[in-house]
Amino acid sequence: MSRLKFVASCRLPTEWGVFALHGFEEENGQEHAALTMGDFSDGLPVLARVHSECLTGDALFSRKCDCGPQLEAAMRAVQQAGRGCIAYLRQEGRGIGLINKIRAYRLQDQGMDTVEANLALGLPVDARDFTLAQQIFAHLGIASVRLLTNNPDKVAALQRAGIEIAERVPLHVGENAENTRYLHTKAEKLGHLF
Repeated sequence: MSRLKFVASCRLPTEWGVFALHGFEEENGQEHAALTMGDFSDGLPVLARVHSECLTGDALFSRKCDCGPQLEAAMRAVQQAGRGCIAYLRQEGRGIGLINKIRAYRLQDQGMDTVEANLALGLPVDARDFTLAQQIFAHLGIASVRLLTNNPDKVAALQRAGIEIAERVPLHVGENAENTRYLHTKAEKLGHLF
């Protein structure tokens, strides 16, 4: 298990209110972040999302996935709740990295689904390390979360990592004509709940 080191925090004004941005670094130099809003000292479950980096969806507005809309919806939900945390893990493409994700996208353009493409490249379907989220939550004093996710495997992985999940909060956003097959594959092969 890689250990995270807290580095610094700052104020981050956004379209969805003012968050605190917290920076963390793994021993290997990989950087991760968390966005927080509100006070967690009461010990009650915190509305939270564990969001894996998706450069194509989060920053380049790709319609091949639902990642960008999920991040925006999570930020909006935290703002509406007045309290919450988004752990932003730099694990592009479910942990395969940006270049391999581009290779997988090329195979998807040729007819494979997201799972088939990863396997054809000799890569795992999901290589993410959710113990990183547990370490972020522990640093922030979050003992229990109301998790914004459609992925029951993520719930189980986070529970195995030591995170108490008080509730799974569905996050149904971002469906469009370009990602219908992708979302269907997530439901059929990865067990996501839509």
